[in-house]
Amino acid sequence: MSKSKSKVLVTGADGFIGSHLVEKLVESGYNVRAFCFYNSNGSWGWLDNLSKEVQAQIDVVLGDIRDPLCVREAMRSCDVVFHLAALIAIPFSYQAPKSYIDTNIYGTLNVIQAARELEISKVVHTSTSETYGSAQYVPIDEKHPVVGQSPYSASKIAADQLAISYWRSFGTPIAILRPFNTYGPRQSARAVIPTIITQVAAGKRKINLGSLTPTRDFNFVDDTCNAFMAVAFSDKTTGNILNSASRFEISIGDTAALIASIMNVNLEINTDQARVRPKTSEVDRLFGDNSLINKLTGWSPSFGNMDGFRRGLAITVDWFDKKENLSFYKQGIYSI
Repeated sequence: MSKSKSKVLVTGADGFIGSHLVEKLVESGYNVRAFCFYNSNGSWGWLDNLSKEVQAQIDVVLGDIRDPLCVREAMRSCDVVFHLAALIAIPFSYQAPKSYIDTNIYGTLNVIQAARELEISKVVHTSTSETYGSAQYVPIDEKHPVVGQSPYSASKIAADQLAISYWRSFGTPIAILRPFNTYGPRQSARAVIPTIITQVAAGKRKINLGSLTPTRDFNFVDDTCNAFMAVAFSDKTTGNILNSASRFEISIGDTAALIASIMNVNLEINTDQARVRPKTSEVDRLFGDNSLINKLTGWSPSFGNMDGFRRGLAITVDWFDKKENLSFYKQGIYSI
């Protein structure tokens, strides 16, 4: 597939991972259309923070993933679709579950139905490691059972199954990427790593967190974006669900200690009950197996293991530590 002639669409392009993926696709020479959530002031979300050179090469479309007509029009003339648009905050899914059904399930239906009608060459649908629930065995491979431990994860399980059903029923060329916990510059403060960094960068030495014992398989955003591209442009991935994971786990408490070390501070951590998930909804352990994606595409993380995690955190801390970037965040306020 010729990069200069291939038009790719990224839904959810205004978000954290979406904006990084758009940037990487443009820099790699692809013709990129970015589908962003409509708003009255014309904001492109995090795309507004990309360089003017990159912005000038993006075809930005404002719309709503829940509307099948504008989704179909955005997808018209595209060869590949990266479907990232979703509601992802787990705590908010406790409060507004129907919005997750409307966005994550019906939004996915709109994308894959349009892909079928328009004969799109490839759709990469975004899943999440949260679909596995707490690990029943490790490392978690793609055969691990899926368990809906939150309305969010349940909506993503349904969306995943709907997407793969279009491959099985109609031959629509769909692959599903299941990223484990992505982190990096521009991530929302609802996630634990930005929560820690923004509180410390704002001068706090006693910070509020939720549960400290759960483990996560953290992946730097560059690795996740490379996984999206590897899956999209491989003929071997269609019809598959693929983990992008570092194959490394660390507890939330140890992550906070590592960030404190990088930022050269001593931290006191207060467990804020408002940030603690209901007991049977908390995912206690995530530790992923990336052997299938490596076998089919050759992808492997550049920021895996403890050394890679420290390097990725250092880059993330450096971004958040800049006043112009920190100003985007309300430090210390619990964002759901």
